[in-house]
Amino acid sequence: MFRSKLKTLFLSVSVTILAGSLISFPQESFQASIRGLNMWWEIVFPSLLPFFIVSEMLIGFGVVKFIGVLLEPLMRPLFKVPGVGGFVWAMGMASGFPAGAKLTARLRQEGQLTRTEAERLVSFTNSSNPLFIFGAVSVGFFNNAQLGVIFAFAHYLGNIGVGILMRFYGKEDSLKRSERKKRFAFRSALSALHQTRLKDNRPIGKLLGDAVTSSIQTLLMVGGFIIIFSVINKLLYLLHITAFLAQVVDFALQAISFPDMLSIPFISGLFEITLGSQLTSQVQDATMLQQAMITSFILAFSGFSVQAQVASILAQTDIRFQPFFFARIIQGVFASLFTLILWKPLYLHFQEPEKPSNAIPVSLLKTAIESDHLFQKMVLAGPLITLFALGVYVLILVKRNVKA
Repeated sequence: MFRSKLKTLFLSVSVTILAGSLISFPQESFQASIRGLNMWWEIVFPSLLPFFIVSEMLIGFGVVKFIGVLLEPLMRPLFKVPGVGGFVWAMGMASGFPAGAKLTARLRQEGQLTRTEAERLVSFTNSSNPLFIFGAVSVGFFNNAQLGVIFAFAHYLGNIGVGILMRFYGKEDSLKRSERKKRFAFRSALSALHQTRLKDNRPIGKLLGDAVTSSIQTLLMVGGFIIIFSVINKLLYLLHITAFLAQVVDFALQAISFPDMLSIPFISGLFEITLGSQLTSQVQDATMLQQAMITSFILAFSGFSVQAQVASILAQTDIRFQPFFFARIIQGVFASLFTLILWKPLYLHFQEPEKPSNAIPVSLLKTAIESDHLFQKMVLAGPLITLFALGVYVLILVKRNVKA
């Protein structure tokens, strides 16, 4: 009872301080809100919407079940999750936050995952997409395309490390043991696809409409979190709370011989990855390796903004948030360590002038530059895509309300 009252008091005081800060700093709050809105409007919405819609349709048509049966022999021994986890993992890497959480929650609602399996899966299937890593962070912030190779390897190897570690989380359950007895073959995968399609007897038009509305509703929620955390991050800075927290981080940074100028970017990155990565790239007193390690941790931790989005999605199911949160800390440590380990072979090694220009990473650098161009094009075309999708969403809602 005491803890409950203390929590109520803390939440009430926090919201009151937030409201007072909004009144005290209206101009700064407005600018931070616009910054968050632009990020959602230009990048997040148009980049995630196609993946969300296609994923919903693949689940409805039974393709995900088909893939799951085929990937069961790989995903089960490696990560102790069903084969459908391979689809969630791939889509999470391709589309970025919070696709892994949305797909995991969807499969849990359909009963294709147990709660323990879902908690394992969601812990390592949420990641930054390559477009953001190469285009926005490495080229946009650091003006160094080769850093994108380091960030990508460290980030995704960190994901795999978390997945392998999380296989030891939780207890065995009956659903997993029953699935183990099945014989996995292409024929059984086709049978699973057909049975899933028959079970979901919605017409194609209805399924497509549901996919669009569900995806846009999720993205509207994501947009709200991005905007509010952009404002919170700015207010924490104005109230000198960020500076206070940075003093605590200073001791940890000094212990590993990192400059204390990285403390404020690190704290900012704990709340919002874009601002934290940008501020880290601007610290002149730090070496490139130190900046890369901090940025890798920020990308892996994914920020409280993304974690709040994931918590909101998981709240629609019985999946617990705590394993996901601790997995983000573990992945942050893994990503930083992988950055340190890969720094010499993937970065310094190819900085030497005697190395040929056609070395292996050249193709990866070309990908980074192309990602930056694509990122810039998305910034220009993103608002038009967002407006069009919202218009379609409104038309579908109006049509369904009229029929009702």
